[in-house]
Amino acid sequence: MSKLSIIFEVFDEYNRQDPRIFEWENTGYPQEYFFAIKLYDWVLQLDGLASEELLIASRCQHIGRWEIPRENYQEGREPYLKWRKDLAMHHATLSAGLMKQVGYTDDQIARVCQILLKKRIKGDADVQTMENALCLVFLQYQYDEFKNKYENDPEKMLNILRKSLLKMNTHGHRFALQLKYSPEGLALVQAAVDSL
Repeated sequence: MSKLSIIFEVFDEYNRQDPRIFEWENTGYPQEYFFAIKLYDWVLQLDGLASEELLIASRCQHIGRWEIPRENYQEGREPYLKWRKDLAMHHATLSAGLMKQVGYTDDQIARVCQILLKKRIKGDADVQTMENALCLVFLQYQYDEFKNKYENDPEKMLNILRKSLLKMNTHGHRFALQLKYSPEGLALVQAAVDSL
């Protein structure tokens, strides 16, 4: 068994502990396990020659996310940003420790952490691919839920979409416009892309 297969198993086993269940097509999955698999799938679709470090990062981007719940932080933008920063460090630290156990080098671990922490997003092709993939996972599996939540405030939904799409590049936008949406959902995505 390759080292890559082993680290995937280690990450997947960890993410299967997520007590939160995500329902998709009448089946429940441990949430972060489901999203890690989908993120990995998108990375492969976006970059068929993805580096080993990018593939690893796709499988552990949100590892153990449930261990630092949003409820532990106050409401508001500043506490939200602090939560996101703490989460990113948690994912990177946890992933680094597991990679070390499997036998990855310090350089490989540092590179994965660089991708996880999204350093130099517009200057690093792997980080950009990861951001494209993250946004596509959101659009494919979570957008409808958000759209329904904000159906009385389409401008708010449009702003959420804009923020997501701004992190993507034109390669990512092409895929975003090819996903299956309701007519209203597609109109919002198209409007968000057009406004960039």
